Amino acid sequence: MPHEIVPQRCVVVLPSTGEFDSRTYRIARTLHERGHEVTVLARWKPGLAVREIHPVGYPIVRVAATAVDGLPLRALTLPVLRALRLAARPILGPVATRAELAGASPLAGDGSSAAASGDEADPGWAHPAERDPGRVRGYVRRARIFLMIRSHRQRALDVAPVADVYHGMAYMGISVALGLGRRHGAKVVYDARDIYMVAANLARLRGPIKSILARLERGWARSSDRVITVNEPYAAELARRFDVPAPLVVMNCSYRYSPPATRPRRFHERLNLDPKARVVLYQGGFSRGRGVEQLIKAIHRVPDAVLVVMGYGALEADFRAAADALENRGRIHVLPAVAPTELLDWVASADVVGVLFQHDTLNNYLSTPNKFLEAMAAGVPSVCSDHPGMGPIARQTGCGIAVDPTNIEAIAAAIRSVIDALAEERDAARARALAAAHEIYNWESQVSGLLDEYTRLTGRRW
Repeated sequence: MPHEIVPQRCVVVLPSTGEFDSRTYRIARTLHERGHEVTVLARWKPGLAVREIHPVGYPIVRVAATAVDGLPLRALTLPVLRALRLAARPILGPVATRAELAGASPLAGDGSSAAASGDEADPGWAHPAERDPGRVRGYVRRARIFLMIRSHRQRALDVAPVADVYHGMAYMGISVALGLGRRHGAKVVYDARDIYMVAANLARLRGPIKSILARLERGWARSSDRVITVNEPYAAELARRFDVPAPLVVMNCSYRYSPPATRPRRFHERLNLDPKARVVLYQGGFSRGRGVEQLIKAIHRVPDAVLVVMGYGALEADFRAAADALENRGRIHVLPAVAPTELLDWVASADVVGVLFQHDTLNNYLSTPNKFLEAMAAGVPSVCSDHPGMGPIARQTGCGIAVDPTNIEAIAAAIRSVIDALAEERDAARARALAAAHEIYNWESQVSGLLDEYTRLTGRRW
């Protein structure tokens, strides 16, 4: 294997805006700092630049993918959908202008948003839905997945630069990466960060669309030059589902981090908390099955503690309503997500982190969530689910306490055992978490396997 780094090109295809995606940030930053040309190809949304330079130095190019744009034979199908009142914002997604759909050239642009172009959207399909056509409407919503993938692929092919490796993130990014790889004769990596067919809404999806999507993902995985994932339980399950060699495990760990000598008090300062208040933190996506509801119940059994829920997602309104409820007022606080570059300073300000994924899907059951690893990196003990992706690590390293994530009293007791411990015991718990991160569970150690895999694929050292 060659030893000298040879500058090469990588495009990371991301089916989201890229604002808070820590794995993409770490991969892109690593490659950029090693002298490679790396571009993050993400999705645009109103208010974001179509092209910008990340503070670390790599470019982010965003394309405006929409379900309507992905319609086959659009001139024929769009009038039919209009007539059925199905081509409406709640079903097929947001309006995008012609300029936005054209994307942004990776070689031009000043970082301004396409929304400032003045090009008006076609009003013919932007009206609200006025009636519910029942089952047909449901099928159209499910078909939106395929239409978004198709639109993203079409727009990406127009703007993505030539690369040696296309790194497709998630099942909605790998199709795009494969299209780019075929066009340019490049290698393609599928980063299966979840077991998608048994995760979130897809876990509850039934019928032919679910079967088609599962077969497509399996085909995409087998067409890729390498599948990678984020932990050993996922690797075993994905190898079985895709019938591929065991995926390479690149855990989504944080960079090695040294907390300030004086522990930061960001939550106390931001929320004007009582100096004696202990902070229990949940941070990350606001979605079902993450254990936030259990933490809301448990916090009432932990004296002198508050729960901070920090992140973004579909359940934000629900969590804010819970925080405003009379019985929770002052005990629960909701804050927006912060950038990956700032996250560990915030996490280090907490006393304990809750990572209580439920066993509602196989994906959640087997997961090693970012927030578990980020707590470790910040030197903060966690109370985590006693599931295969977290429990063994918590016990082996002493970085946290593994509990039944459905047992409210067990959760509360574990939190109390951390925050009510003597000062020297709390310091020892933080030291154990930090030591585990510095010795094993850090990005510097994990990324070496990814770089070796890139090197194997292209024959030149990354």
